[in-house]
Amino acid sequence: MKDRLRQNTMGLMQVPGLSGHEDRVRRDIRMRLDEMGVQSKTDRLGNLVAHFPGEGPSVMLFAHMDQLGFIVRKIEADGLIRLERLGGVPERALAAQEVLICVGEGRDVRGVIANKSHHATTPDEKYRVVPYPELYVDVGMTSAEAVHAAGIRIGTPVVYAPQAVALGQNRILGTSVDDRAACAVLLELARVLKGRAAGPPVHLAFTVLEEFNLRGAQPLAQALQPDIAIQLDLMLATDTPDMAARGDMVLGGGPGMSLYSFHGRGTLNGVIPHPAMVDLFERTAEAQGIPLQRSAQVGVLTDLSYVQLVGQGVASIDMGFPMRYSHSARELCDLNDLAALTRLLDAALAQIGPDFSLERDDYT
Repeated sequence: MKDRLRQNTMGLMQVPGLSGHEDRVRRDIRMRLDEMGVQSKTDRLGNLVAHFPGEGPSVMLFAHMDQLGFIVRKIEADGLIRLERLGGVPERALAAQEVLICVGEGRDVRGVIANKSHHATTPDEKYRVVPYPELYVDVGMTSAEAVHAAGIRIGTPVVYAPQAVALGQNRILGTSVDDRAACAVLLELARVLKGRAAGPPVHLAFTVLEEFNLRGAQPLAQALQPDIAIQLDLMLATDTPDMAARGDMVLGGGPGMSLYSFHGRGTLNGVIPHPAMVDLFERTAEAQGIPLQRSAQVGVLTDLSYVQLVGQGVASIDMGFPMRYSHSARELCDLNDLAALTRLLDAALAQIGPDFSLERDDYT
């Protein structure tokens, strides 16, 4: 299983899929599902879902396919390109990053976000974070005509140049670990669900537009009307010096469960999980001998915050894996956490039967 998780995670990390432009990722995932003999469908927005019949409360188990990045805003006469941010791109991590301008498969153009030459940097500039409107991308072309001839237009999607690197025996470093690692977990679960003998109805979904204000999963949930929603995403690893005060989430320490999330700015939303889901995962983790880490964070948000409000309300929880360096061009995860998360989800789903209670008073 770990080898498949490694292969699928690293493979998906190398497929560009800016939010709103996930089609290449969706086609890649669909191909991997087809190879397993798992049928899937795509809705109008581009969400991909595979249905596994069963008995009991229906479960929507999902992770987002898209990644953050940029949109071409302006092409200068000298061929330099200005960008607009899409998603929570950290400006302090942009200078000198390589990017991929996604014109089309086989035609994508590589470039670099310019960093002013050190020899010409003034003392006042040395410690200044350059705002993204002042940044530009150099693609090695000397005119707007050459840029247009390469297929680049205003509105063309741009992502960090895709990379996936094995770091040590069990860790993966690169672009879009958020949330391609969770997509790899879903692929592994699809393999398990295809061969199971019993269990609840499961809608296994790969969603779009999460990095663009959490838009894609909500209409899918409205169509599916699940009783339970389990969302998979990163959880902030806090085992580095700069993060030590934020929590107790250790890379390689096992899967995580969010007990509280709130964005705190902009989109004022978040998730407090349903007690039935907390009880389910705590009991299952203990029975399986899987260490389960706990997270409570402000500044974190997933599209579960909207899915939980569909219909009469959905029993919801955010589950995930520890990850370092979120939203930068190099994110880091541990395969052992992905494997343990897969086992935990498989065992938890098996506990959801026709008599599984979603009554809060049974748990509080």
